[in-house]
Amino acid sequence: MKKVLFAVSMISCVVAAPAMSAGDAAAGQAKSGTCAGCHGADGNSVAANFSKLAGQHENYLLKQLQDFKSGKRKDPTMTAMVAPLSEQDMANLAAYFSSQKVKPGKTAEDKLELGQTIYRAGNATSGVAACAACHSPTGAGNPQAKFPALKGQHAGYVVKQLKAFRSGARSNDAGSMMRGVASKLTDAEIEAVAQYVQGLQ
Repeated sequence: MKKVLFAVSMISCVVAAPAMSAGDAAAGQAKSGTCAGCHGADGNSVAANFSKLAGQHENYLLKQLQDFKSGKRKDPTMTAMVAPLSEQDMANLAAYFSSQKVKPGKTAEDKLELGQTIYRAGNATSGVAACAACHSPTGAGNPQAKFPALKGQHAGYVVKQLKAFRSGARSNDAGSMMRGVASKLTDAEIEAVAQYVQGLQ
């Protein structure tokens, strides 16, 4: 009897809990005007220090917006941008940008060999894990695990984030995974792997 009452109680909680609707891409596009200044109207930013949002996994984008809003991920500009957004606004924006197509860049030839090695095999000597293990060999990422797509991302932005993980300035990675990897990367490896993912498509 106690088990039945507990089950009914749990069902009641689930039914009573307010549910956020799934993201609406059209509503997200209508709300995306302020994002366009830095990230581009379709999520393909022109400036290398601003991330490309186009084609990124919806749940990853939503998590980052939530982390900026809660302060778990710190950036003065983004904190100000997300302050007026509701949970539904963030879900809609994530749906819109994830529905766009990322435009790939090019890998600098002098960085290709080292970048490909780090991305596909890591560095056994220093204990750097292969990026492909989590972000996939094609850079498509893993949406279920909230591992972002990296293909086509600006090298400058990737360098900035890897160095932020390495220094601890960015710490919203699950289980400190990215901080652990980045802490073992040299500047040369960071530059090379960033160039490599920029050219992935």
